Amino acid sequence: MRKPRDFDSELQALTEKAKQLKSRKVLQLGELVIATGADALDLETLTGALLGVAKSKDANDREAWRANGAAFFQRQSRKADRGTPANTGGNQASQGDDEPR
Repeated sequence: MRKPRDFDSELQALTEKAKQLKSRKVLQLGELVIATGADALDLETLTGALLGVAKSKDANDREAWRANGAAFFQRQSRKADRGTPANTGGNQASQGDDEPR
C-alpha cells in the first residue's frame, strides 16, 4: 500500500518558497534602482516614472525603453567581466543613446 501524501506539509513548503521568491524579487528590484542611479530621485518622481512606463501603450516607447535596458545590462556585464565594480552609481540609464551598440 502506498504512503499517503502529506498535503499540509507540501502546501507549507510551497508557501515558504513563494515567500522566498517574493523576497528575492523585492531585493533585486532595490538593487536595480540603486544600480541605475534612480535611488537619487525622490520617491514621488520615481513612482511617477514607473507608473508612466507601466501605463504606456506606445509600442515604440516600450521598445526604446527595452533597448536602453538591454544596453544597460550589456554594459554592466562587460564592466563585471573586466573586473570593475558593476554598480557605477551614476545616471547610466539616460546615457544609453549616446553610446554605440
